[in-house]
Amino acid sequence: MSGWWMTVGSGARRMAGTRPGPRPRARFRVVALPHAGGWPSAFRSWWQVLPEDVECVVAQLPGRGARINEPLVARVEPLVDALVRDLSELEPLPYAVIGHSFGSVLGYELTRAMERNGLPPTLLAVSARQPPCFPSEPPFAHLRSDAELLEHLTDMGGMSPGLVDRADLVRSSLRAIRADLEAMETYRRPPFGTGVPILALGAVDDPVVIDERMHLWSLETSGGFSRQTFTGGHFYLYTPANAAAVAARLVPGLDHPRSEPPLPQPLVR
Repeated sequence: MSGWWMTVGSGARRMAGTRPGPRPRARFRVVALPHAGGWPSAFRSWWQVLPEDVECVVAQLPGRGARINEPLVARVEPLVDALVRDLSELEPLPYAVIGHSFGSVLGYELTRAMERNGLPPTLLAVSARQPPCFPSEPPFAHLRSDAELLEHLTDMGGMSPGLVDRADLVRSSLRAIRADLEAMETYRRPPFGTGVPILALGAVDDPVVIDERMHLWSLETSGGFSRQTFTGGHFYLYTPANAAAVAARLVPGLDHPRSEPPLPQPLVR
């Protein structure tokens, strides 16, 4: 894998040797982009719902995980350019894109770029992010102090309350979150959308995103459009039950996902 994408899920576990036997040839790929500051581990719950013949690759941006010492990037365009370049170098497979929160912005622009390159996904799923026709407006979260940003993250369920007064323990995570928020908050709607079908996903109890706005993602595609609503707050997508429901929409033939004990899911590391 390139530095920009990490294989997770059943395929990754086989590659790590935690299950015996050969890895089945992948028939489909899920391309996933996590929330602001998110690591590939954000999608660990998807291990439970993707079959062995579905590959899942998750974006790993600079400043986190194995790339913790690399310079941060605070604009959407260079991030998407690098993600598209390395995704295009992978073995060709039919694939779907799913982005969560900030990842929805990256997923939308990645989809548009891959479509221009003649390699469009079968479906784009956007989760927990208002459509581009509602740009971010001041006051911007990326300009908040560390203490204010920690409080904001705690309120939306992305940070343990015990860390509110311990910015020293999460300073590197805050830097990555701040860079992603700046990229998201400076992003503006492009003049043209996509022809790829869009599935808009959200939670009715999301404290950040107005659920009623999600249907306006329909303005960003000339293809099909559908919606699905959940409960579980801003980070609903990472619970195993919700991951199973969404994966069944993304992956052809995935009608009965496996059921396994829940895995721990740290949202910010």
